[in-house]
Amino acid sequence: MELRQLEYFIAVAEEASFTRAAARVQVAQPGVSAQIRRLERELGEELLDRSGRTVRLTEVGAAVLPYARAALAAVMDTRLAVDELTGLVRGQVALGVVPSCGAIDLPALLAGFHRGHPSVEITLSEANSEQLVASLRAGRLDAAIIGLSATHAPGVRTQVIADEALVGAVCQGDPLAGRAEITLDDLRDRTLISLPRGTGLRTSLDEACSAAGFAPRIGFEAGNPSTLAELAGGGLGLAILPEPLARAHPAGLWVLPFDPPVLRGRLALGWRGGEPVSPAARAFLGHARLVMAEEPAARLEFAGDAPG
Repeated sequence: MELRQLEYFIAVAEEASFTRAAARVQVAQPGVSAQIRRLERELGEELLDRSGRTVRLTEVGAAVLPYARAALAAVMDTRLAVDELTGLVRGQVALGVVPSCGAIDLPALLAGFHRGHPSVEITLSEANSEQLVASLRAGRLDAAIIGLSATHAPGVRTQVIADEALVGAVCQGDPLAGRAEITLDDLRDRTLISLPRGTGLRTSLDEACSAAGFAPRIGFEAGNPSTLAELAGGGLGLAILPEPLARAHPAGLWVLPFDPPVLRGRLALGWRGGEPVSPAARAFLGHARLVMAEEPAARLEFAGDAPG
């Protein structure tokens, strides 16, 4: 029995697919299938039911899975113990970010960490905040740059790196253009332009409207705030945007702050709380938190899906 056979078995069990498992472990699918067959022959039982559209665990496979996970975890813990004793930091760090995250210089952040820890492999993935928080909780990510709503994400610790007021933005010919401010109640009968569900900005909007007793009428959704601004500039509705982006956007929008200022967009570094992390993840979090704490306030502005 080989560790890679256990790794491939776990990947297929979690992905319910040989194709996705092969992509995850970066091995050709026939190689994954062959190694699992060898494992099944050695154990004398089939671990996977391949008869349906998705791959399922057999009864024996379900019984074996927790032991396979424990075996791999024990090997990883052994390596980490040696690394900690010798002072060598190596391993992997899985980082997630909201798309087009402009609140920090991500390439500079990663390059600075790599110079200090060249033996650590970093993987980077993009998703909306809701998906990233789920991945943090499940242990698939070590850290993530996420958008926060008024509701804190349980089980995830955060360090806010940008906190901006959210405003309404319309074209110059809109009936609301010329007003100095609006209230949340002004949104009741308006066609709104917003980021999709699962983003921090959209969650903030939904929660505020729900507390005011109505559901926002979303006419257009897009994953990039700059696109929202362009749609508003075309007269398609009122966009909900971070204030710096709304005022600086070339579409020439009329910016409408809320009175009282009920909506905010916050971007944060998040990591799983209450569980031990690897030396590599601890080193990365220490580096990232220090760099982000030193970011000049003028650079802490949203871009792309920054509030997502």
